[in-house]
Amino acid sequence: MQQSAMASPSRAIAFKCSPSLAFSSKTRMDSKPRTLQNPFSSSTSGAAPREARTGDTAEASITLQEWQGWGTTSPVPALVTKIVQDLKVLEKDIDAQMSFGGSGGKLQGDFKVQEDRKHRKTYKALGDSEQKIQFFSARQIACRLLGSRGYLCQKCWLPLEDCMCSRVVQCPLWPRMRFWLYMHPKDFLRQNNTGKLLWQVFGTEAATLCLFGIAEQEEIMWDAFKLAGKSNVWCLYPNKNAVLTSVQDVFGQESSADLEGPYTKINEDRTLNFILIDGTWNNSVAIFRRLKDQAKLVWGGEDFPCISLATGASAMHKLR
Repeated sequence: MQQSAMASPSRAIAFKCSPSLAFSSKTRMDSKPRTLQNPFSSSTSGAAPREARTGDTAEASITLQEWQGWGTTSPVPALVTKIVQDLKVLEKDIDAQMSFGGSGGKLQGDFKVQEDRKHRKTYKALGDSEQKIQFFSARQIACRLLGSRGYLCQKCWLPLEDCMCSRVVQCPLWPRMRFWLYMHPKDFLRQNNTGKLLWQVFGTEAATLCLFGIAEQEEIMWDAFKLAGKSNVWCLYPNKNAVLTSVQDVFGQESSADLEGPYTKINEDRTLNFILIDGTWNNSVAIFRRLKDQAKLVWGGEDFPCISLATGASAMHKLR
C-alpha cells in the first residue's frame, strides 16, 4: 500500500501548520501492501479495474458536497484538493487515465508506475516529519476518494450493489456525549471498516470523523477539546503507562441532574468527549503518540487521559 503522494514539480505544496497543532509523529513508506477482504460483500474480490471519473476539471475536483457525503464535517482539505489536481495534470502529461482496483482505491497500470516515482521523489524532498505525515495522509485520501466514485455507497462504504444503509436504524446519543473517531487514512473508505457505523447511527455531530494527518480536521477536534477541558476528554486506548479510568468512573462524576438534564449552550463546554482510535494496532500507536504530543502542548504534562472498558464479558470482546 502506498504511503505518500505525488505533486507536480511546477507547483509548490502548501502545508497547513497551525501554531496550536505542532506534532512530531513519524510515518513510514516501506510497509508491504496488504490484501483486504470484505466480509460483507462478495463483489470486492476480483473486481475489474475502475477508471477514475475525472473527465474534466469540474469532475476532477472534490466538492464540499462530495467530501461531506463520505461522513466528514470539515471543509475539503487543501492538500487533498492539491493532490487531486496534480493527479489530473499527470494524466495529461503522460496521456494515461487513472484506474483503480481492489477495495482500497489503489492505483493500477502504467499510471501507477509514473505516479509512484513522482510521489516518492516529492515525499523524500519534504523537510520534516509533519509535512510527510500530512502529505502521506492527503495522498491516501485523494486516491481513495477518486477510486471510490460511483463504486462505493457514500454512507456505508460498501459497493453500491451491496448497500446496507436501509438496515441501519438511527438513534440519538446523549446530548452531552460526543465521539471522535480518530481514523488512520489507510482505514478511510475501507469496506470492512466498522467505525463508520457510529455516525450512521448517531449522526456526524455526535460521532465526528477526524482523519490522522489532516490538519483542518485535527484543528477542529482540538478546538473542541480545549473548550471542554482536559477533565472532559478521554481516549479509549489500553495505555499501560497510565492509570486507566473506567466508564463508571467517568459517569460517576456527573450528578443525576446533569445526566438527565437537557443540552444547552450553557453546558456546551462540559460535553464529554471520547476519542476512539480507528486503525491497526501498529497505526494506532502513531495515532496515540500524536494525541499525547498535542495534549502536552495544550495542557502540559506527559499523561493523556485514557478510559477502559470492562473485560471478561465474552471471548470476542477480549479478542477485539
